[in-house]
Amino acid sequence: MTVYLTGDHDDAVVRGSASDEVIFLGYKSKQVRGLKLGAIKQIKSIVNSKQFLFCIAHRAKPTYVALLATHLPVVSVRHNYGDFGRYSRRLMVNLFRKRLLLLGVSDSVRDEIRAHLPDWPVHQIETLYNRIDVDATTSALVSKNEARKYLDLPPDAWVIANVGRLHHDKDQATLLRGFKQAQPSLPANSLLVVMGQGPLEASLKQLAQDLGIASSVIFTGNVPNAKRYFKAFDVFALTSDHEPFGMVLLEAMAAGLPIICSDCGGGREVVRDTGRLFPFGDVQALALALVEAYENKNNVDQLAILAALEQSFSDDAVRKKFFELSFIKRFLSN
Repeated sequence: MTVYLTGDHDDAVVRGSASDEVIFLGYKSKQVRGLKLGAIKQIKSIVNSKQFLFCIAHRAKPTYVALLATHLPVVSVRHNYGDFGRYSRRLMVNLFRKRLLLLGVSDSVRDEIRAHLPDWPVHQIETLYNRIDVDATTSALVSKNEARKYLDLPPDAWVIANVGRLHHDKDQATLLRGFKQAQPSLPANSLLVVMGQGPLEASLKQLAQDLGIASSVIFTGNVPNAKRYFKAFDVFALTSDHEPFGMVLLEAMAAGLPIICSDCGGGREVVRDTGRLFPFGDVQALALALVEAYENKNNVDQLAILAALEQSFSDDAVRKKFFELSFIKRFLSN
C-alpha cells in the first residue's frame, strides 16, 4: 500500500506507484506542518485496518507521521543533505531509534547522516540508491527524429543537454562557460540545450549573451515528461554542486546517453565507470570533457550504459539490496 499525505488522486501517480492499493489523503503542504495531528490520526486508522510488517517513509514529514501513528518498524528514506542539521530532528529520531532505519539515497547522503548521528550503529544508517523502472522508461522514449522535432532542434546538430532547475546548486553557469571554451573544437552546428525553469533563468540567458554563445544555446523552459525526449541529445552534462543523487542521470542512462558529471555528491556514484567526471566548477576540465565526448561520439557503448543501469539502479537491483539489509532481515525474521 502506498499513502500520499499531500496531493489529489492522480491516475498516472497510481500507475507509477507499483502498489496493490494507493491512497491520497489530499493534504496541502501547509496542513502537514507542525504536529500533523490529522494525518497521524488517518495513518493510525489505515494501519489498524490491516496487518503490516513495516513502513517505508520518504523524507522527514512522512517519517515523523509514521513514527507517531504506528508501532511499526519504519524505514526512513532521505533524499537531501542537511536533514539532521537541526537538534530537534536528531532528538526525534533518537527517541525512536530501536525501530528506525535511515537510508540515504547515496553514500554521500548516508555519510552526512552518520556524521550527524555518530552514536548510531552503522547498520541502521545505510545506502539504498534511487531506482528506475528501466523497461517502462525505455519503452516511453520517442525516437531521436521525433524528439528533435518536438523540441524544435535541427536534425543534424550535435546536442549537449542539461536538465534541471535553474538554480545556483545546479551551476549551469559553469556549463555555459565550458561550452564557450569548447566551441572552437566542436562542430559549427553544436548546440547546448538547457531544459528547466528557475530563478536564474534571466541571468543565465544574459551570461550566454555576454559569452557570445546565445545563438548556440537553447533554453526550453519546463518540458512536461522531459525524459521521453532524451534521445534528442548526443551527450548529457550535469554540473551540479553536491547533488544528493541525480535521478536525471538514470533517465539519461536509460536513453543510452554518454554522461559528463561533476565529481561531487551522489552524482559520481551514479556515473562511476560509465561516464566522465570533472572537478566541480572547473571550466577547462569540463570543456575538455565536452570535446572528448564529441571525438568519441561513434564509440558510445549504449549496451554497457544500460547494463550498468540494470545492475545498480533497476527495480530488481534495489529490491534485492533492500531485503539484504540486516535491519530488514531482523524484523522480517520476527
